[in-house]
Amino acid sequence: MSLAQKTASSRPGFMPRPCDPARAQAGWFQRHEAIMGTAIQVELWCEDAGLAESAMAAVIAEMHRIDRTMSPHKAGSELSRINREAADQAVAVSDEMFELLTRAKQFSALSDGAFDITYASAGHLYDYRAGYRPSDATLDAACALIGWRGLELEPVRRSVRFARQGMRIDLGGFAKGHAVDNGVAILRRHGIAHGMVSAGGDSHVLGDRRGRPWTIGVRDPRRAGEVVAVLPLEDVAISTSGDYERFFERDGVRHHHLIDPKTGRSARGVRSVTILADDGLTSEALSKCVFVMGCEQGLRFIESLPGVDAVVVDAEGCLHYSSGLLNHTSGAAQ
Repeated sequence: MSLAQKTASSRPGFMPRPCDPARAQAGWFQRHEAIMGTAIQVELWCEDAGLAESAMAAVIAEMHRIDRTMSPHKAGSELSRINREAADQAVAVSDEMFELLTRAKQFSALSDGAFDITYASAGHLYDYRAGYRPSDATLDAACALIGWRGLELEPVRRSVRFARQGMRIDLGGFAKGHAVDNGVAILRRHGIAHGMVSAGGDSHVLGDRRGRPWTIGVRDPRRAGEVVAVLPLEDVAISTSGDYERFFERDGVRHHHLIDPKTGRSARGVRSVTILADDGLTSEALSKCVFVMGCEQGLRFIESLPGVDAVVVDAEGCLHYSSGLLNHTSGAAQ
């Protein structure tokens, strides 16, 4: 007890203030912030408001940490240091970064290069806010730098080196999925049994909504505010990649950020891909794979993977489901 509290309690007529009932009130709690260039949301059920606030603050702090580490736009990030130095020398990296780069190469091999973080060698040339697209000649030259096999990892030293000058990497293909996974792990460590962490089109739900599933809508790629399907979910990660996220249109052509690594240009086969998987890193990476592959090849790819499902809106706006979802969804093609 502080001196002020002791003094107050000794005064005649003093009555200790009861504890704040809001701190012990059970309920749903939410927090929203803009981090990593996207909307971050944390929602959870907790018996105690103080614990809820502590858990949400820890998740938000983790999002800021990942942004500081993996942003291609922050000069001091670990990713930026790799892009500056790895063509000249092997760059020692953190264990977390090394594991992410290793997973990136695994997804590249699995998808025959549809997922390739070295796409940034061409992708960084676009400016979607300014509506800028590089010339065909510039893109063709940049495509010569793309190739996941040129991302050389040395496991003993935990280092990375680029095989060619001018190569760049970008973790935008699964960094947000990694972030929501870490966020859910933080909620679990705080004893939270029902919650959700989302970062833009990537979400990871923990448990259910206390007796009923979480419901996540798949956005209509062409009509903002409308959905093409509603998915009831429990304990799963879900990621959507769409050509409406960052884009501009020029002469009737939509140029968006989902780049085909083989061409350095926007993939054209679908409008959006939604993937369900056990973890957000996997769901986000596979959403990029299927987007680049296109509907038919992409769904065959998903059917070959255990525990993964997909919803695809093709280039004509028609809706397609993987077999595991056919009897468990509501919605219609728009």
